[in-house]
Amino acid sequence: MAAALLVGGATSDAGKSLVVAGICRSLARRGVSVAPFKAQNMSNNSVVTADGGEIGRAQGMQALACGLAPSTRFNPVLLKPGGDRRSQVVVRGRADGWVGAHDYHERRAALAEVVASELASLRSDFDVVICEGAGSIAEINLRASDLANMGLAQAGGLPVIVVADIDRGGVLAHLLGTVAALSPSDQAHVVGFVVNKFRGAQSILDPGLESLRALTGRPTLGVLPYLNDLWIDAEDSLSTPIGRRVGPSTPALGSARMRVAALRLPRVSNSTDLEALACEPGVDVTWVDDIASVHAADLVVVPGTRATVADLGWLRERGLDRALGERATAGRPVIGICGGYQMLGTHIDDDVESGRGQVPGLGLLDVTVRFDAEKTVRPVTGRCAGIAVAGYEIHHGRAEVHGGRPWLDSDADGPEGCVVGPVRGTHWHGLLANDAMRRGLLAEVADAAGLDGFVVATDTDFEATRLAQVDRMADLVDTHIGTATLDAVLTAGIEHDLPTVTLGLGPGAKPRT
Repeated sequence: MAAALLVGGATSDAGKSLVVAGICRSLARRGVSVAPFKAQNMSNNSVVTADGGEIGRAQGMQALACGLAPSTRFNPVLLKPGGDRRSQVVVRGRADGWVGAHDYHERRAALAEVVASELASLRSDFDVVICEGAGSIAEINLRASDLANMGLAQAGGLPVIVVADIDRGGVLAHLLGTVAALSPSDQAHVVGFVVNKFRGAQSILDPGLESLRALTGRPTLGVLPYLNDLWIDAEDSLSTPIGRRVGPSTPALGSARMRVAALRLPRVSNSTDLEALACEPGVDVTWVDDIASVHAADLVVVPGTRATVADLGWLRERGLDRALGERATAGRPVIGICGGYQMLGTHIDDDVESGRGQVPGLGLLDVTVRFDAEKTVRPVTGRCAGIAVAGYEIHHGRAEVHGGRPWLDSDADGPEGCVVGPVRGTHWHGLLANDAMRRGLLAEVADAAGLDGFVVATDTDFEATRLAQVDRMADLVDTHIGTATLDAVLTAGIEHDLPTVTLGLGPGAKPRT
């Protein structure tokens, strides 16, 4: 059976996804057959596989790092949070009902079989499998039902490295406490630590790492420096504060910059649609939730959402419906994507997701939407203004267009989306990742906004930018962890003579064996 490793976290958002991608890319660049795996993910950022399945966006990025196409094998269980403390369960890429926090545990046994089967299959087909944990590995209240962290490590006999984000502060306590909170049998799987997002002189940190080793008996395998330009394929936009720019600022090619306001819906999904715009020189994409920002922007994007009707209500509560209507009347561009597209129509008939029945939309597009119990999940291709484009669909809503003109033509279904004046929408995710189409759109927005000094780049390659970010992470792994260290962990597996760690009741507490 192939070597495998679990990259766990001391906290959520510690950088596990990028570390896994970096390790995968490091191995793949050396010719190793490697695959990513996340047993159970909770995210509304997803990507569609070639066979019409759905997996977490981070696993799609990790597949790219391995030189593989996204596959449902890499993320067999995906939970997509919606309203009312419920999540849609996606099993092997297909929607399989809704669960709450308590009834989910009733499904654990069946899901554990799915996870074990997929991991075993990957380990038989690849030389190495790099697994990503979920949240913190020390969520002791969830240990009995755990599928993705120490439960997976125990079931698969996996060594575990723990990643901690030093940018949060308290990194040494996070790592020590994480190990000490685990049972002795779980601790036996933890073989070392990785400190992420370090800034400054490592010589100042090193004494703390030596003390950590003395207290736990485990080494720090690497200290990865902070890089502010690693931002594409974020697992979840909820870690991005309102008012924060998407990605780093890039110099404009002309005398003017373009301001893009992305509405930060409470249950935003596939927020990665905004990343392609943010890659463009001189384009500032910012998450907003206020009327003034909607009025000030050159372009407003209403992104996807996991709860269209609920987020439409939130939008109205904040007066953003009026602000969008005023933009449309003034001839200023607005784009709706998937759930955002549905909101822009005249009404929504939803007995599936919210159970609210008929709800009025914003009335900016001549489109009606009816929610269907069957979920559409598929890759799509077509043409937009004569340009070949590709994307993917993930939605329950079915749109019926009554006026305006189509935004694009789908190879499978013909006309797709709707354009009325400065307002346009589509169910397609990933449309803005098509370079030529995106350049044409930016030129139209600049013209409508009167940005005579804005110059559209002719050479921005979004997919190349994505891959370059993965390579940057692999470079960090090679330099600051080292291929020899990585190979040693994969070869040695679980080290059974590691000490058990206790926090003790006072100073001088030592590891006990």
